[in-house]
Amino acid sequence: MLQGFKSFLMRGNVVDLAVAVVVGGAFGQVVNSLVADVLTPLIGALGGAPDFSAVRLGPVALGKFINALLNFVVVAAAIYFLVVVPVQEVQRRMKREEAPAAPPEPPEEVRLLREILEELRKKA
Repeated sequence: MLQGFKSFLMRGNVVDLAVAVVVGGAFGQVVNSLVADVLTPLIGALGGAPDFSAVRLGPVALGKFINALLNFVVVAAAIYFLVVVPVQEVQRRMKREEAPAAPPEPPEEVRLLREILEELRKKA
């Protein structure tokens, strides 16, 4: 039973998943710091206070929802522009490098020799 558990843990996809969770958590902290410490103060400097938690619509704390929505949009934009776009560009470049070039057109002499060879084969 322990041997089966060990082989389950040592399978590549389980180890890859564990690494992805750890790296994802660390990256999440970086993105949250980018939003909280860099982008939110910039938004506050450009458009006033970036904290909308005081906004209320009667008993509804609408400001907290606006804060969460803005945080989501900024985090999504940061992930898109800092991760997705660069990865897509790298993939695009790799595909261009991997794409086999079309074989060059044979010279006129080679094409004529092939036609002559085909004609000789038809007569034989």
